[in-house]
Amino acid sequence: QKRICNVYGYLLLEMKHMKILVINGSPRAKGNSDLLCDEFICGAEEAGNQVEKISLREKEISPCRACYACFRTGSCVQQDDMADLLQKAEEADMLVLASPTYFLTMSGQMKVMIDRLLPKWQDLGGKKAFVIVTGHDGRQGLRRTGEELCAILENLGCSVQNIIWGERVWQKGEVIGTKAMTEAYEAGRQLS
Repeated sequence: QKRICNVYGYLLLEMKHMKILVINGSPRAKGNSDLLCDEFICGAEEAGNQVEKISLREKEISPCRACYACFRTGSCVQQDDMADLLQKAEEADMLVLASPTYFLTMSGQMKVMIDRLLPKWQDLGGKKAFVIVTGHDGRQGLRRTGEELCAILENLGCSVQNIIWGERVWQKGEVIGTKAMTEAYEAGRQLS
């Protein structure tokens, strides 16, 4: 958002930069999802935004137990890395969810993390969001993953800006040189 100020007779344009949390659900380090996240981050940081990336493969996050204690307390009874992630998600202005496509849906790591959003799901609304999807299929084979992630974010009250499709990439690095890399960078760079 922009605000025009009149200071000492000059018009100054003051930019409000965003705090962005990128959550990568790929179990593979330096894979195609990672590369697209990094391109998005590069563009977003060049635009002056504050960005943090969390790779779920590096976190200890247990599945939801469906005990619903969080409905009474506002926090999960499990003591793992999800508490820190929840706080960062709540404080962020924008969420970016990235996942490879496995058996026509998101990675298991991403689904477990999403289920654990339960203690704060009512506090995540009003944020902008992006989705990054990769996989060896074309758009049709990746579509369900993208639609599911968008539907989840919208159900949380987020406004999904776009999906970045890393199509027909499987082996590490295959996304390099594709239009998805340019789209990820430009999507980040246009944020301010």
